[in-house]
Amino acid sequence: MTRSRLAPGTGIVTVPGAAPVLRTSGGEFLRIDTGSVTAEALVRRLVGEEAPDEDQQTAELARLVEAFESGGHAVSAPSRAPLDGRTVHVLGDPVLTGTVARCAGAEGAEVRPITPDQVAEFARAVPGHRAEGRVAVVWCLDSPVPEGLWDAADRLPDRRIAWLRCHREGSHSWTEPLAAAPGDVTSRHVRLRRLAATPAHRELAAYWAGHRTPDTGPHPTEASAGLIAALLTADLIAWAEAEAEAEAEAEATGGSGGVGGAGRQSAGLPARRRLRRIDLRDLTFTEHPVLPVPDVAPLPAPAPAGTRSRSDTAGARP
Repeated sequence: MTRSRLAPGTGIVTVPGAAPVLRTSGGEFLRIDTGSVTAEALVRRLVGEEAPDEDQQTAELARLVEAFESGGHAVSAPSRAPLDGRTVHVLGDPVLTGTVARCAGAEGAEVRPITPDQVAEFARAVPGHRAEGRVAVVWCLDSPVPEGLWDAADRLPDRRIAWLRCHREGSHSWTEPLAAAPGDVTSRHVRLRRLAATPAHRELAAYWAGHRTPDTGPHPTEASAGLIAALLTADLIAWAEAEAEAEAEAEATGGSGGVGGAGRQSAGLPARRRLRRIDLRDLTFTEHPVLPVPDVAPLPAPAPAGTRSRSDTAGARP
């Protein structure tokens, strides 16, 4: 018989002389109305410590366990690592990629190295059903992004391959929003938004283009690299959870599932709309909302010499 257990992060607090309290995975305390069931019996049931003669559940205990399940506070299946079944390709500067690979691997991902040429091949390939929502590319730079380097990778979301990246500008590292589907925020969108948001747009563009003095750091340390890797891994987990929800919904409805939603909601901005700036000097970071930049219609082609537009001739007489 499959038995539900307390969900990861939850617990039951037994207050002497008072009713038991559930501490949720979000840190809230909720009073439990156990009815005729003793607190001891409920705790034994949800932590898997039933004695042999307690195998048969009472109807009241079954009702309580069902309430825990419906609230997401108990699970019947063994918990899986958040990135189980996902493949994460990592490339870039070793000072960051090694830590990212370890963090993603610890969360269940199959981590593989990849080259820029292989990323370009991914971007050109016809999307495969088996790869949809299950493959991600993470590109980490300990420098500003050279012009055009990420152009090919920006096409990965069109192939339903998740695209996540970070780079450093002086003493700040930036983690850009994860893009997983057409219409998500790409590196090009981030550059355009940042240029539009600063009065020093000419200077920033020149900095990105390489018109600057030699880099003086600071380079990521073990601590700052760990912070950056943890933030990137959190974005991967949010992506995987959203895709898992979409897959479960597709199975329930018999449809294709479409694009994953938001996944577990956090107090901050959604991973696919969040730009982070990490200060390597004091290991603090700020979050900034960013939206994709819509395509604009091309300007009309100039009229051939010797011709006039319709508006030029509107009042002309033959």
